[in-house]
Amino acid sequence: MTYVDTLLDYGWRLGPSCHLMADSLDELHDMAARLGLKRRWFQDDPRLPHYDLTTRRRAAAVHLGAREVGRRFVAARVRLCLR
Repeated sequence: MTYVDTLLDYGWRLGPSCHLMADSLDELHDMAARLGLKRRWFQDDPRLPHYDLTTRRRAAAVHLGAREVGRRFVAARVRLCLR
């Protein structure tokens, strides 16, 4: 399963963004490829491997089946990785 969290404005020139995450790296990279993301954009953070998405790509990910989640879901995933 792939997930997208809430759009936030981090001060990027491209506007608000969010994270694309998944239950496995294979699922994550597969969805990223379907969205036309470049592999070099992958952020291999051991706490939260992800891609950043703009508003338009977030909408496309949801259309392709990504589940919308909140910040608490992300925080719980990070806590699991810290164990």
